[in-house]
Amino acid sequence: MKFTAGLASAFALSAVAMVATAADELPACEDCADQMTIVSWGGAYSNSQLQAYHNPYSEMTGVEIVNDESSAEAVAKLRAMNEANNVTWDVVDVVAADAMRLCDEGLAMEIDADTQLAAAPDGTPASEDFGDLLVSDCFIPQIVYSTTLGYRTDVAEWNGAVPSDVCAVFDTETFPGKRSLEKRPINNVEWALLCDGVAKEDVYDVLSTDEGVAQALAKLDTIRDDVIWWSAGAETPQLLADSEALLGSTYNGRFFSLIEEQKQPVAMLWDAQVFDLDGWIIPTGLDEARTARALHYVKFATDTQRLADQSKYISYGPARASSAPLVGKHAELGIDMAPHMPTDPNNAKNTFLYNYEWWADNRDDLDAKFQTWLSQ
Repeated sequence: MKFTAGLASAFALSAVAMVATAADELPACEDCADQMTIVSWGGAYSNSQLQAYHNPYSEMTGVEIVNDESSAEAVAKLRAMNEANNVTWDVVDVVAADAMRLCDEGLAMEIDADTQLAAAPDGTPASEDFGDLLVSDCFIPQIVYSTTLGYRTDVAEWNGAVPSDVCAVFDTETFPGKRSLEKRPINNVEWALLCDGVAKEDVYDVLSTDEGVAQALAKLDTIRDDVIWWSAGAETPQLLADSEALLGSTYNGRFFSLIEEQKQPVAMLWDAQVFDLDGWIIPTGLDEARTARALHYVKFATDTQRLADQSKYISYGPARASSAPLVGKHAELGIDMAPHMPTDPNNAKNTFLYNYEWWADNRDDLDAKFQTWLSQ
């Protein structure tokens, strides 16, 4: 997998301080639309984009940005918009596998990284700076994040037991109580197989068979009555804060916000965290003015400094190699952010590398099987 090969070089945080030159002033965008709709995931993540990208861009250009939080439904909605010949979104934040599907279906523009994206401060072309994380011709990476588990630290019923690995979610005897999991197969079926004895390197081979899918769903069946299914990443933090769930999955940045900013009695597990990529696509079907504005925005929003700036607000690793040494302290808390990144060596001792290529090919089929299982 490209992501595996490029991970260490793209995200190793240098111990040596580096001074980056300021990014070139972004040229004015003539004949561009004066409003744009940007689609993302909401919550702490959208706030980090607002602070690092949206507000600075609007202040610089005067462009009005409308925020939409529909990224979880991006593929289906873009298909429907395209069919109706009425694309109302300008820039959309998606995971890599969804970007690959949208690109294959002609619903996302192809991007030439070296002519349409900013070079690194030292002149390194964008294609080299992003490196192996440019997994699709239509995908502009922003961050590496992970999906992992968090749990309340004050559960009397657990009698002092503390979850130490991802399989705690399936151990209802030691850790009774409700757990929250995402209402889709991604991550859940991988964890189910890992906790049913399948070796990491064999998970996707097993999932490629009907028997393997049945095995994963059978493992999930063992906790079906104990699961609260979530659709938005902000749900698990709220469920944990309210003690409606005692452990559950979401994105590592959501847990960072819950633990470090909100000071909730919650801890997180890095064990078997599932690495993934997130970034921008520009939909096809926009007129010239909207396309020009979208390209102008993503060039700004994915330059070296902007990606580093986002890490001041959320614990996701920036997708450019040149941004990693610029990761500093949280904008409000003043704490070093590097140790909170999923790619930090202390956190990445036992990771599971999400196979976005496999999911791009199999997502629709497994989604259907998963939803059928849920309805039974």
